[in-house]
Amino acid sequence: MLVDFKKAGSIPDDKIVYMSTGSQGEPMAVLARMVNQDHQVEVGPGDTVILASSLIPGNENAVYRIIDGLTKLGATVVHKGNAKVHVSGHAAAGELTYCYNILKPKNVLPVHGEYRHLVANAKLAAETGVPPENVILAEDGTVLDLRDGVVRKVGQLDLGYVYVDGSTVGEITEADLKDRRTLAEEGFISIIIVVDAKTGNVIVGPEIHAKGFAEDDAVFDAVLPKIRAALAEAAENGVRDPHALQQIVRRTVGRWVNVTFRRRPMIVPLVIEA
Repeated sequence: MLVDFKKAGSIPDDKIVYMSTGSQGEPMAVLARMVNQDHQVEVGPGDTVILASSLIPGNENAVYRIIDGLTKLGATVVHKGNAKVHVSGHAAAGELTYCYNILKPKNVLPVHGEYRHLVANAKLAAETGVPPENVILAEDGTVLDLRDGVVRKVGQLDLGYVYVDGSTVGEITEADLKDRRTLAEEGFISIIIVVDAKTGNVIVGPEIHAKGFAEDDAVFDAVLPKIRAALAEAAENGVRDPHALQQIVRRTVGRWVNVTFRRRPMIVPLVIEA
Protein backbone atom coordinates (compact mmCIF):
# COMPACT_ATOMS: atom_id res chain seq x y z
CA MET A 1 0.00 0.00 0.00
CA LEU A 2 1.33 3.43 -0.93
CA VAL A 3 0.64 6.32 1.44
CA ASP A 4 1.02 10.07 1.10
CA PHE A 5 4.32 11.31 2.50
CA LYS A 6 2.49 13.82 4.67
CA LYS A 7 0.66 10.96 6.41
CA ALA A 8 3.74 8.74 6.78
CA GLY A 9 4.79 10.41 10.02
CA SER A 10 1.68 9.17 11.80
CA ILE A 11 2.32 5.52 10.87
CA PRO A 12 4.28 3.35 13.38
CA ASP A 13 7.93 2.91 12.41
CA ASP A 14 7.61 -0.87 12.16
CA LYS A 15 4.76 -0.53 9.67
CA ILE A 16 6.41 1.65 7.02
CA VAL A 17 9.22 1.45 4.48
CA TYR A 18 10.77 4.46 2.77
CA MET A 19 12.43 4.17 -0.64
CA SER A 20 14.93 6.91 -1.34
CA THR A 21 17.74 8.02 -3.63
CA GLY A 22 21.38 8.10 -2.56
CA SER A 23 22.70 4.54 -2.66
CA GLN A 24 25.90 5.80 -4.35
CA GLY A 25 26.55 8.45 -1.71
CA GLU A 26 25.41 11.41 -3.79
CA PRO A 27 25.74 14.48 -1.50
CA MET A 28 22.35 16.03 -2.34
CA ALA A 29 20.37 12.78 -2.42
CA VAL A 30 17.76 11.97 0.22
CA LEU A 31 19.87 9.37 2.03
CA ALA A 32 22.79 11.79 2.46
CA ARG A 33 20.40 14.44 3.75
CA MET A 34 19.04 11.94 6.27
CA VAL A 35 22.59 11.29 7.46
CA ASN A 36 23.16 15.04 7.80
CA GLN A 37 19.81 15.33 9.61
CA ASP A 38 18.63 17.70 6.91
CA HIS A 39 15.48 15.81 5.92
CA GLN A 40 11.98 15.27 7.28
CA VAL A 41 12.69 11.54 7.67
CA GLU A 42 14.82 10.95 10.74
CA VAL A 43 16.99 7.86 11.12
CA GLY A 44 17.77 6.49 14.56
CA PRO A 45 18.15 3.42 16.78
CA GLY A 46 15.91 0.54 15.74
CA ASP A 47 15.84 1.57 12.08
CA THR A 48 17.20 -0.66 9.31
CA VAL A 49 18.62 0.84 6.11
CA ILE A 50 19.10 -1.45 3.10
CA LEU A 51 21.46 -0.33 0.33
CA ALA A 52 20.23 -2.53 -2.52
CA SER A 53 22.99 -1.53 -4.91
CA SER A 54 26.51 -2.32 -6.07
CA LEU A 55 29.36 0.11 -5.58
CA ILE A 56 30.14 2.04 -8.73
CA PRO A 57 33.97 2.29 -8.93
CA GLY A 58 35.03 5.69 -7.63
CA ASN A 59 32.10 6.07 -5.23
CA GLU A 60 33.57 3.94 -2.44
CA ASN A 61 34.50 6.78 -0.07
CA ALA A 62 31.14 8.53 -0.50
CA VAL A 63 29.19 5.31 0.15
CA TYR A 64 31.31 4.41 3.16
CA ARG A 65 30.66 7.88 4.62
CA ILE A 66 26.92 7.23 4.26
CA ILE A 67 27.22 3.84 5.96
CA ASP A 68 29.29 5.30 8.80
CA GLY A 69 26.88 8.21 9.21
CA LEU A 70 23.85 5.92 9.39
CA THR A 71 25.65 3.69 11.90
CA LYS A 72 26.49 6.69 14.09
CA LEU A 73 22.79 7.57 14.14
CA GLY A 74 22.07 4.10 15.51
CA ALA A 75 20.68 2.43 12.39
CA THR A 76 21.48 -1.09 11.21
CA VAL A 77 22.88 -0.87 7.70
CA VAL A 78 22.47 -3.83 5.37
CA HIS A 79 24.40 -3.76 2.11
CA LYS A 80 25.97 -6.03 -0.49
CA GLY A 81 29.07 -6.41 1.67
CA ASN A 82 27.23 -8.16 4.51
CA ALA A 83 24.09 -9.61 2.88
CA LYS A 84 22.69 -10.78 -0.45
CA VAL A 85 20.45 -7.78 -1.00
CA HIS A 86 21.34 -6.64 -4.51
CA VAL A 87 20.15 -7.90 -7.87
CA SER A 88 21.68 -6.08 -10.82
CA GLY A 89 19.42 -3.90 -12.90
CA HIS A 90 21.56 -4.73 -15.95
CA ALA A 91 20.81 -7.74 -18.13
CA ALA A 92 23.04 -10.78 -17.62
CA ALA A 93 24.53 -12.76 -20.52
CA GLY A 94 21.66 -15.25 -20.57
CA GLU A 95 19.07 -12.49 -20.69
CA LEU A 96 20.86 -10.72 -23.54
CA THR A 97 21.07 -13.98 -25.48
CA TYR A 98 17.35 -14.57 -24.89
CA CYS A 99 16.62 -11.05 -26.16
CA TYR A 100 18.72 -11.52 -29.33
CA ASN A 101 17.04 -14.86 -30.09
CA ILE A 102 13.59 -13.25 -29.81
CA LEU A 103 14.34 -10.09 -31.83
CA LYS A 104 16.75 -11.61 -34.39
CA PRO A 105 18.23 -8.16 -35.22
CA LYS A 106 20.03 -7.43 -38.49
CA ASN A 107 22.47 -5.07 -36.74
CA VAL A 108 23.64 -4.77 -33.15
CA LEU A 109 25.19 -1.76 -31.43
CA PRO A 110 26.16 -2.62 -27.81
CA VAL A 111 25.88 0.40 -25.52
CA HIS A 112 26.32 1.23 -21.84
CA GLY A 113 29.27 -0.10 -19.91
CA GLU A 114 33.04 -0.24 -20.15
CA TYR A 115 34.64 -1.31 -23.43
CA ARG A 116 35.11 -4.86 -22.13
CA HIS A 117 31.35 -5.06 -21.57
CA LEU A 118 30.69 -3.91 -25.14
CA VAL A 119 33.02 -6.61 -26.49
CA ALA A 120 31.33 -9.31 -24.39
CA ASN A 121 27.90 -8.12 -25.57
CA ALA A 122 29.07 -8.15 -29.20
CA LYS A 123 30.28 -11.76 -28.86
CA LEU A 124 26.86 -12.81 -27.55
CA ALA A 125 25.17 -11.18 -30.53
CA ALA A 126 27.48 -12.96 -32.97
CA GLU A 127 26.85 -16.32 -31.24
CA THR A 128 23.11 -15.91 -31.82
CA GLY A 129 23.58 -15.55 -35.57
CA VAL A 130 24.11 -11.82 -36.15
CA PRO A 131 26.82 -11.44 -38.84
CA PRO A 132 30.04 -10.20 -37.12
CA GLU A 133 30.37 -7.38 -39.67
CA ASN A 134 26.93 -6.13 -38.54
CA VAL A 135 27.96 -5.90 -34.89
CA ILE A 136 29.33 -2.40 -34.36
CA LEU A 137 31.60 -1.42 -31.46
CA ALA A 138 31.31 2.34 -31.10
CA GLU A 139 32.57 4.86 -28.56
CA ASP A 140 31.56 8.44 -27.79
CA GLY A 141 31.78 10.46 -30.97
CA THR A 142 31.53 7.56 -33.42
CA VAL A 143 29.38 8.52 -36.42
CA LEU A 144 27.23 5.72 -37.86
CA ASP A 145 25.25 5.59 -41.08
CA LEU A 146 22.16 3.36 -41.23
CA ARG A 147 20.92 2.97 -44.79
CA ASP A 148 18.84 0.23 -46.39
CA GLY A 149 19.11 -1.85 -43.25
CA VAL A 150 22.91 -1.75 -43.20
CA VAL A 151 24.89 0.12 -40.55
CA ARG A 152 28.51 1.22 -40.95
CA LYS A 153 31.00 3.57 -39.34
CA VAL A 154 31.53 6.76 -41.35
CA GLY A 155 33.49 8.99 -38.99
CA GLN A 156 34.76 9.81 -35.53
CA LEU A 157 34.31 13.12 -33.71
CA ASP A 158 36.73 14.25 -31.02
CA LEU A 159 34.35 14.66 -28.11
CA GLY A 160 35.12 15.28 -24.46
CA TYR A 161 33.40 16.44 -21.31
CA VAL A 162 31.33 19.61 -21.45
CA TYR A 163 31.62 21.43 -18.13
CA VAL A 164 28.67 23.35 -16.73
CA ASP A 165 29.89 26.18 -14.52
CA GLY A 166 27.08 28.26 -13.08
CA SER A 167 25.34 29.92 -16.01
CA THR A 168 28.12 29.13 -18.51
CA VAL A 169 28.38 25.90 -20.47
CA GLY A 170 31.56 24.61 -22.09
CA GLU A 171 33.72 27.66 -21.40
CA ILE A 172 35.70 26.29 -18.46
CA THR A 173 38.81 24.28 -19.37
CA GLU A 174 40.83 21.55 -17.69
CA ALA A 175 43.45 24.20 -16.87
CA ASP A 176 40.80 26.24 -15.04
CA LEU A 177 39.80 23.19 -13.01
CA LYS A 178 43.45 22.51 -12.17
CA ASP A 179 43.81 26.07 -10.88
CA ARG A 180 40.69 25.65 -8.73
CA ARG A 181 42.00 22.41 -7.26
CA THR A 182 45.30 24.12 -6.47
CA LEU A 183 43.51 27.02 -4.78
CA ALA A 184 41.35 24.64 -2.76
CA GLU A 185 44.12 22.32 -1.64
CA GLU A 186 47.30 24.40 -1.52
CA GLY A 187 46.35 28.07 -1.15
CA PHE A 188 47.33 31.29 -2.89
CA ILE A 189 50.41 33.53 -2.62
CA SER A 190 50.81 36.93 -4.29
CA ILE A 191 54.05 38.93 -4.44
CA ILE A 192 54.04 42.61 -5.38
CA ILE A 193 57.31 44.34 -6.35
CA VAL A 194 58.07 47.74 -7.87
CA VAL A 195 61.34 47.98 -9.83
CA ASP A 196 63.21 50.80 -11.52
CA ALA A 197 62.52 50.59 -15.26
CA LYS A 198 66.09 51.67 -16.13
CA THR A 199 68.21 49.83 -13.58
CA GLY A 200 65.96 46.92 -12.64
CA ASN A 201 66.62 47.58 -8.95
CA VAL A 202 63.84 46.98 -6.43
CA ILE A 203 62.20 50.22 -5.27
CA VAL A 204 59.28 48.86 -3.23
CA GLY A 205 58.72 45.39 -1.83
CA PRO A 206 58.61 42.54 -2.06
CA GLU A 207 55.19 42.50 -0.38
CA ILE A 208 53.77 39.02 0.09
CA HIS A 209 50.12 38.25 0.79
CA ALA A 210 48.66 34.76 1.14
CA LYS A 211 45.22 33.20 1.36
CA GLY A 212 44.59 29.68 2.59
CA PHE A 213 48.31 29.04 3.13
CA ALA A 214 49.37 30.24 6.58
CA GLU A 215 47.75 32.14 9.41
CA ASP A 216 50.55 34.73 9.59
CA ASP A 217 52.28 36.28 6.58
CA ALA A 218 55.39 36.63 8.77
CA VAL A 219 56.34 33.09 7.72
CA PHE A 220 57.50 34.62 4.43
CA ASP A 221 60.14 36.85 6.05
CA ALA A 222 62.75 34.19 5.35
CA VAL A 223 62.18 34.24 1.59
CA LEU A 224 62.28 38.02 1.13
CA PRO A 225 66.13 38.18 0.98
CA LYS A 226 66.10 35.36 -1.57
CA ILE A 227 63.72 37.31 -3.81
CA ARG A 228 65.80 40.49 -3.57
CA ALA A 229 68.99 38.55 -4.33
CA ALA A 230 67.43 36.86 -7.36
CA LEU A 231 66.17 40.20 -8.71
CA ALA A 232 69.53 41.87 -8.08
CA GLU A 233 71.28 39.13 -10.05
CA ALA A 234 68.77 39.55 -12.86
CA ALA A 235 69.36 43.32 -12.89
CA GLU A 236 73.12 42.76 -13.17
CA ASN A 237 72.51 40.48 -16.14
CA GLY A 238 70.46 43.14 -17.87
CA VAL A 239 67.02 41.57 -17.39
CA ARG A 240 64.38 44.32 -17.55
CA ASP A 241 61.29 42.61 -18.95
CA PRO A 242 58.58 42.52 -16.22
CA HIS A 243 57.34 39.13 -17.38
CA ALA A 244 60.82 37.62 -17.12
CA LEU A 245 61.24 39.14 -13.65
CA GLN A 246 57.88 37.67 -12.61
CA GLN A 247 59.05 34.23 -13.67
CA ILE A 248 62.20 34.63 -11.58
CA VAL A 249 60.13 35.59 -8.54
CA ARG A 250 57.72 32.68 -9.11
CA ARG A 251 60.57 30.16 -9.33
CA THR A 252 62.33 31.56 -6.27
CA VAL A 253 59.24 31.53 -4.07
CA GLY A 254 58.06 28.17 -5.49
CA ARG A 255 61.35 26.44 -4.66
CA TRP A 256 61.42 27.91 -1.14
CA VAL A 257 57.81 26.96 -0.40
CA ASN A 258 58.31 23.45 -1.74
CA VAL A 259 61.45 22.82 0.33
CA THR A 260 60.20 24.52 3.50
CA PHE A 261 56.53 23.48 3.60
CA ARG A 262 56.26 20.65 1.03
CA ARG A 263 53.44 22.60 -0.58
CA ARG A 264 52.69 23.75 -4.13
CA PRO A 265 50.35 26.75 -3.84
CA MET A 266 49.29 29.03 -6.66
CA ILE A 267 51.93 31.78 -6.87
CA VAL A 268 51.06 35.04 -8.63
CA PRO A 269 53.90 37.58 -8.79
CA LEU A 270 53.30 41.14 -9.96
CA VAL A 271 56.31 43.21 -11.04
CA ILE A 272 55.55 46.89 -11.72
CA GLU A 273 57.95 49.23 -13.51
CA ALA A 274 58.41 52.77 -12.20
